[in-house]
Amino acid sequence: MVYMLLGTGFEETEAIAPLDLLRRAGVSVLTVGVNGTTVFGGHNIGIQADITLEEMDLTDLEMIILPGGLGGVASVRASKPAMEALRFAWENGKFVAAICAGPTVLADLGITENKNATCYPGFESGMGSARVDAAAACVRDGKLITGASAGCAIPFGLELIRALKGDEIANTVRQQIVIR
Repeated sequence: MVYMLLGTGFEETEAIAPLDLLRRAGVSVLTVGVNGTTVFGGHNIGIQADITLEEMDLTDLEMIILPGGLGGVASVRASKPAMEALRFAWENGKFVAAICAGPTVLADLGITENKNATCYPGFESGMGSARVDAAAACVRDGKLITGASAGCAIPFGLELIRALKGDEIANTVRQQIVIR
């Protein structure tokens, strides 16, 4: 199972685009409301989360995803269960993915230590000892996947598919959505 954490103030594009792509690829993804089932993003778009944080079953976890958005990132940082879920995923060899300001939360947990990563331009100082590629849309280093911004949500989503389903499925979805 793939879980996407949605905290109040999350960046809508960074959640919806990868979520859509993953589901097109046949990946089982559940959105997780950190602050309840109806979660409002940074642009006041309400999303009905599939489950709440308390309903996550980490025993079948394959990947956990953290969209950015300053409010969403603050919501996750303020939630002990959300932070514990991210730590659990990493410590148990699962994929951990974050985009925009989200990778700084992973840095707080030590997940980006000495890893290749990217983040929103200007947030590099919050990335600890990560080797940040500021020019990259998306960076994968083993089980860590990071994306730069809302404008990079499609490449980020395709990399999530590539990690879970391989190049062939990622390329099929890429062709279906007609990236030029």
